[in-house]
Amino acid sequence: MSLDTELVAALKEDWRTAKLDDRDRAMLTYVEKLTKNPPSIWRDDMDALHNVGFDDTGILQITLIASFFNYINRVADALGVGRG
Repeated sequence: MSLDTELVAALKEDWRTAKLDDRDRAMLTYVEKLTKNPPSIWRDDMDALHNVGFDDTGILQITLIASFFNYINRVADALGVGRG
């Protein structure tokens, strides 16, 4: 959550062009890859996160949170949640 309305708008538009630090950019790169192509996650993806300061616990937390949101969104989509 952020009170920075410009950042929020930029993230909604396209996170790749938002003013983010290296750590946030690496995290979002990983989360996007995990969301769109999970089998493609490899050791180099973990290395990229380690290189910006995430430890194994942080990487696990990122993975679990992103995976949970992906799961729950798919369940909601399948059940028609939010559709009139």
